[in-house]
Amino acid sequence: MAFNTVIFDFGGVITSSPFEAFNRMEAERGLPRDFVRKVNSTDPDNNAWAKFERAEIDAEMFDALFRQEAETLGHSLDGASVIACLAGDIRPAMVAALDQLKREGLALGCITNNVRAGHGAGMAADGDKARAVESIMARFDHVIESSKAGVRKPDPRIYEMMCAALAVEPSACIYLDDLGINCKPAAQLGMAAIKVTSGEQALDELGALLALTFGPVGG
Repeated sequence: MAFNTVIFDFGGVITSSPFEAFNRMEAERGLPRDFVRKVNSTDPDNNAWAKFERAEIDAEMFDALFRQEAETLGHSLDGASVIACLAGDIRPAMVAALDQLKREGLALGCITNNVRAGHGAGMAADGDKARAVESIMARFDHVIESSKAGVRKPDPRIYEMMCAALAVEPSACIYLDDLGINCKPAAQLGMAAIKVTSGEQALDELGALLALTFGPVGG
């Protein structure tokens, strides 16, 4: 099968996963491991996290609603502390892979569930990282941010929006995401989906599908 388009998630793929930062914060505060994930997966379509990613509430309201949801599950945690963990570290070899894919003539898309916090699409906490993320985003032919589109993964519409914007069929696309729940609708539409567990694994699987060799990657 010939692929002409590669669509990336951002956090956890181009950057390290925010779940790593969540786990560090949980350990520091004596919270159960993956507690943030538990809060965010409870009532996943209508909780504070979902509403924030669709830009239905602002950061102040998210802070309050998340705190209520955490307390309902037995622990005290404010939403502002969660927001502070969102911007991951950029994986340089993933950025190099984007450049290589462009040289090979493939179209590039990015679908990111994000919130209106920090600087820009990558939700960076400081200006330097925001500029670095902006330079990465410029490599994509099209970017869809949930906080701007008002729809978030895993809603199939967001993948269909990307295919329409790039004028490609799903069967011509490879999709990479660190969450299986987000890979599933991409695969159901006909994309080749790669669940990212590390940068190296992601590029190995992507290279196998495209018959390309990428350089080494950390994370």
